[in-house]
Order: sequence, then C-alpha cells, then structure tokens
Amino acid sequence: MSTYEKKASNRKGNNAKKGQAHQNTTAWKANKNSKKTREIAALPVYGLCQRCTDVIMWRKKYKKYKPLTTVKRCTCCQEKAIKEAYHVLCDNCARDKGVCAKCLESKEILVTKDEVKTNADEMREEQELERMLSRMTLRQRRSYMRKLERGDDVSGITSKAEDSDFDFDESDFEDDEEEDESEEDEN
Repeated sequence: MSTYEKKASNRKGNNAKKGQAHQNTTAWKANKNSKKTREIAALPVYGLCQRCTDVIMWRKKYKKYKPLTTVKRCTCCQEKAIKEAYHVLCDNCARDKGVCAKCLESKEILVTKDEVKTNADEMREEQELERMLSRMTLRQRRSYMRKLERGDDVSGITSKAEDSDFDFDESDFEDDEEEDESEEDEN
C-alpha cells in the first residue's frame, strides 16, 4: 500500500463536518466569589447591536471579558474617549453616525448610555424609596407595595408626612406678616 492511498481526498463536497466529540454534562460556571468577576458582571453593556451585545455577554459569562485598564482612542475622532472594552468608536461618534460602537454596522442599538443606570443612581433611588416608605402609614405602605407588584401607576400616592402641618408655603408667612403689621398700626 502506498502513502497516497491513505491520504485524505482533496475533493470538495461529500465531507460533512463531524459533531462535537465530547458533550459537557454541566455548564461551566465562573467563581461567583471572585472580586474581579463581580466587577466585570456589574459593568453595563450599552451602545451595541444585538449580536455584539450577545458576544460581550458571552465573554462575561465565561470569564473571557478583559476590561480596559486605560482609556482607548476612538477610530473616528482620534480622541482618547473610549472607556468600554471592545468598543472602537466613542459614544458621541457612534450616536452621530447611528452605528454600533463595536462592529460599526448601522443596526438597531439596544441600550444607549443615557438609559443605563449606574450603581450610584440605583442607590439613590433605593434610599428615596425607603425614605418615602418610612414616612407612609402602614395602610399607605401596603397599598403602594401592592400597586408596585401589579405594575400600576404609583405617582399619585404620597405619604401623610408630605401633607403635614409642618410644610409651610411662602403664602403662610405673608399672612402672618400682614397681621403683624396691622397690629402695629393699631397700637
């Protein structure tokens, strides 16, 4: 038998790709207690199309995401303005051109930078909610929480503390001043 008979065929077609040799029974999971993993998971993904968002989310899930250590230069305006990993355009250029900041294709952008809430914004909203709930009576609090769960409009609900006698308007003080002046005139 010659060496040429053992050689695989160069002919195109008729050679379907084989399936995966080994299939994992359980999916790989990152170390959830890792500080770096938590920081990477907390980073927002914005300014990208659906495909690029999926790629970035996959990288985060399987610990392939490498965050930027320094600011990166935009390929359009040449300014050092890119703070997100895997982006090639800064937010302003991507918004002006209407393209994805990673693949530069003019597809629908899922989340813009304006829509992303930072940790500070979320903390502020939580504190405001807690403050408002602490001012409410038990009945108002339960009603408010029930409406939140249902998804109803909760803008009309206010706490009794907001409608208390301790809230003064400038008009209240003007009436007092007029009374004081009239008493002085009488004396």
